Amino acid sequence: MRRVKTDAEAGQPPLTPVEFHILLSLTDGERHGYAILQDVGERTGGQIALRTGTLYTVIKRMLDGQWIAESETRPSGEDDERRRYYRLTPLGRQVVKTEAQRLQDLVTLARAKRVLGPARRSAAESQR
Repeated sequence: MRRVKTDAEAGQPPLTPVEFHILLSLTDGERHGYAILQDVGERTGGQIALRTGTLYTVIKRMLDGQWIAESETRPSGEDDERRRYYRLTPLGRQVVKTEAQRLQDLVTLARAKRVLGPARRSAAESQR
């Protein structure tokens, strides 16, 4: 797992798309592996179709890197006790935030270079 550098050090290397989407999935709250698979698939319109082997390999690296942690509590008593739930750690939240900012900076650069058109306004912004 990559070592995440502090603010005083140089920026972290870019995340892989799989790493980014797993962390992004966990920003909504605790999830088990299958729920992460479903969320990533739905959110990306199937462009990122994680396989269980890939998911759990990346989850293991993220656990080792302390970006995520296994949750100690379970959401309901009816849940399959074999499921493991994962949550973002403060470090993981900082990692995903840093990557989102890096991606936003790239989009800003692409717009400045006229690779992309102007930003589209969201429905909420249009109503203001």
